[in-house]
Amino acid sequence: MKPNKSASEMDTRELAAYIDYSVLKPEFTEDEIVELTKDGVNLGCATICINPGYMDLCEPYVKGSNTMLCPVTDFPFGTSSTKSRVQQIEEVAKYDSVKEVDIVANFGKIRAGKYEEVLADLKACAQAAHQYNKELKVIFETDALNEEQIRKMVHVCIEAGVDFVKTSTGFLTGYEAHGATPEVISWMMEEADGKIKIKGSGCIRTRDHFLKLIDMGIDRMGVGYRSVPVVLGLH
Repeated sequence: MKPNKSASEMDTRELAAYIDYSVLKPEFTEDEIVELTKDGVNLGCATICINPGYMDLCEPYVKGSNTMLCPVTDFPFGTSSTKSRVQQIEEVAKYDSVKEVDIVANFGKIRAGKYEEVLADLKACAQAAHQYNKELKVIFETDALNEEQIRKMVHVCIEAGVDFVKTSTGFLTGYEAHGATPEVISWMMEEADGKIKIKGSGCIRTRDHFLKLIDMGIDRMGVGYRSVPVVLGLH
């Protein structure tokens, strides 16, 4: 949704409210995860994106703050069975500290044109999140898709009852990394037509890029821990 004022006029806390602070690297130690979670809370980020196995570790550090947790399920491939995906969502959605749950769409099936299978899967995933009153964000992995597939998937997600559509995992290999380009975000916004929220992630590393997406009307952005201070103008 378009903001009431330009991003360049927003203060640090207003800008941080757009950020899902990414703490997803599998090599992170528990100490590193805790330190990064605390940093995101101190900055006032919307959520900390974590792997589901660290819910109990991170929950104490967001309690009493404006920052919540956003566990990312079936990450980064999105290729588990629907039953497994639903179970992963249910395990994390029951936590009070969870604001939303992210999940990766099966982008191999998207590339194969199996939209009905993808729709049935995402419908079950959305229902699993909604029974705990949590919103679901679906990651397309846009760098592996073409424009037609990206546009089509927005409508699939609307039909499935998903709350957000999202660009990238940041973990795709074998493709050029473009992530949340203004062009891709504009495609998603055109198809969404206000019916579903938009999250950009991947390659958001400069303040200009970050502010531009806010001014375009993006709802949320996933930003890596190294880039958070850069986009907030703290470095």
